[in-house]
Amino acid sequence: MDDTTDWYGPEAATFGDRLAAARDAAGMTQEDLARRLGVKLETLRRWEEDLAEPRANRLNMVAGLLNVSMIWLITGEGEGVASPDEDPLPTDIDRALVELRAMQTQMKRQAEKMGKLEKHLRALLKEHSA
Repeated sequence: MDDTTDWYGPEAATFGDRLAAARDAAGMTQEDLARRLGVKLETLRRWEEDLAEPRANRLNMVAGLLNVSMIWLITGEGEGVASPDEDPLPTDIDRALVELRAMQTQMKRQAEKMGKLEKHLRALLKEHSA
């Protein structure tokens, strides 16, 4: 029988608990994360205290910046941070993973902007040719 604790599972932790743990594991303060997300510090505090939850687009950004999956943040299942009883990744590897996720998030945002711009340009071309 397995007697290990699922520290971040749905029975043991809330969204706010997992968010705070992932932020700590990434070596960020609440101020750092709020600034990188472009939200007020009070907003982030409310998320960590389970008084509010981020919208899907913000949740995606949070997951990318903290190098965890959105599903893990919501449910505690999937790719998340190591439980306190597990050996953490070396700091340099963890930092590289966090940076990679942040870059992926930025690339997704840029791709969305490009798609919107292309749609707008097509509409302008259609108007111009009419």
